[in-house]
Amino acid sequence: MTKKSSMDFQSASRLATLISRSFAEDFFRLLVIYEDISASESASILDLHIKTAQDFLEGLVSEGVVERKEVSQGKRPHYRYKMVDPKIDIRVNLNEIPKKEIVEDYRDLEIREMKNNRAVFTSGSGTDMISSITLITGEGRKKKERKINITDRQGKFLFYLPFPTSKHEKIKHIYKKSDLDRKFMPEILDLVDILLDYKVIEALGR
Repeated sequence: MTKKSSMDFQSASRLATLISRSFAEDFFRLLVIYEDISASESASILDLHIKTAQDFLEGLVSEGVVERKEVSQGKRPHYRYKMVDPKIDIRVNLNEIPKKEIVEDYRDLEIREMKNNRAVFTSGSGTDMISSITLITGEGRKKKERKINITDRQGKFLFYLPFPTSKHEKIKHIYKKSDLDRKFMPEILDLVDILLDYKVIEALGR
């Protein structure tokens, strides 16, 4: 079966991981040359551990690239594997990756900067914009800093984020102040989630 239609990101990632194995090319050569082959046969030819060969083949079966058939020789049944189609096409429609829904109740979430959050906001030179955020976690030797270089749109939004001493304000109202096109809302909401997780901002009711 050729992977012609687009795959979900997780399936594409699993298949890409299998193909990236150091022995993958030689393994596929066997699968193309042989009518069918067992895990033990392929392991012996490629000088691999039987479990390594078994796991690789089963992974390909799970992704629909290889099919298996149980056969019996004496009292020892085993699986034989064969390619479904020698052409593998990994296609991912990135538009199908789940995005945060721009639902009214989320845009109505009231937020503000959290008091004593330890984050450092760096302002852009001569602009009404935040250029980066440095998140600080831990203490002493366990102290860690993570710098986030945000987009210009996110920087404009954060510039209007209410201070800890100010009232909470709805995301959509802050967004309106930043004068951004609606299409940028997903990346703003993504940043809001990150800052909520790091307790840089707080939200009413959460």
